[in-house]
Amino acid sequence: MKNFSTWMLVLFMIMFWVFRVAVAFTSQLNIDFGGFEPLNERMEVILAFVVLLCIVLIVKRKIIGALLYLLAYGMYFGVDLYNNIQVMLLPQEGMMPDLSIYTSTIVSLIGVVIPIAVLIDLLADKNRKNNPKDSKTDWFYKNEQYDRKLDERADKNNYRTL
Repeated sequence: MKNFSTWMLVLFMIMFWVFRVAVAFTSQLNIDFGGFEPLNERMEVILAFVVLLCIVLIVKRKIIGALLYLLAYGMYFGVDLYNNIQVMLLPQEGMMPDLSIYTSTIVSLIGVVIPIAVLIDLLADKNRKNNPKDSKTDWFYKNEQYDRKLDERADKNNYRTL
């Protein structure tokens, strides 16, 4: 994790995870958390643990972590985002959008955008490989000519030990 963008995305992931844990916790205690409510309380708890695993995998630069994160949050927040956009664009009689639909839409949009940004960041990162090319140290560790010179010089030293 050498890129600033990766650090920022992981920070946003953690902040959004803490927010979702707070929403689930306050919902379980029947406390109003500013109009934010979980879509499904059981699924919210399951997603909290899945996202913890995904954060660890993303920090280790594993693409499976980003895919799992996108799949989990995309399925959870994507359906709600689609339904809320349908309600806002095509309001039916007696179902005018209110503030709770707008806040739910914004939270769902954030829940879909962050995993997409994480996946794009991982796919665009060229240093994600197991053996990245590092110009600062490769001249020494991956230089066969230097090894040959060292071997030739070592063969010419004829020290006698007593």
